[in-house]
Amino acid sequence: MAVTREQFEKGMTWEEYKAQMTRNRDRLEANEQTVVLDPDDVQFFSQLPNPINGLVLVEDWCGDVINNIPVVTRLAEASGKLNLRFLLRDQSLDIMDQYLNRGQFRSIPLVVLFDQDFRELGHWHERPASVTAAREKMLTDLYATAPELQGVARDTSPAQLPDEARARLTQANADFRTQNRPSADRDVAHDIREIVARSLVSK
Repeated sequence: MAVTREQFEKGMTWEEYKAQMTRNRDRLEANEQTVVLDPDDVQFFSQLPNPINGLVLVEDWCGDVINNIPVVTRLAEASGKLNLRFLLRDQSLDIMDQYLNRGQFRSIPLVVLFDQDFRELGHWHERPASVTAAREKMLTDLYATAPELQGVARDTSPAQLPDEARARLTQANADFRTQNRPSADRDVAHDIREIVARSLVSK
């Protein structure tokens, strides 16, 4: 079941999405204001002959949404060639379940790209693969060395962690984000660009 133009047009604009957020809007807007885009990515999108439509599934509790979607919205603003609409994942499971990450996970953000005739160009999940790999290494090292996390299973939900362990994990994730943000933001934009570039080659 393909996503239809009608479903896309029922989505919220970026400003409408932000207006209905109940948490993390300050973090989202802080990220939005400090995104640094690669001029080559902006030029690539600016020179597209026609706009690209992007349907984005989000939720305001999701850290990857807060971190990564501001890159996409800034790219849209700077290039004038990305027409974005936003849907809440938990109200749009019929769409989400067409794009499960690795065939099993409802990972967000989900960005699905379409040309002007609403032919699908490709989709993108969650975060760049480079960030996933770097974060996995960070966590492996952290669980091996941090006293607060000794004996704690890696798959333990943060909500179930002892206070000291949760605080240590939260701080490590925040430090990782600060240290890796410039490259992470660049890779988000590059990933979106690559989906469009591949579609142009295949035509």
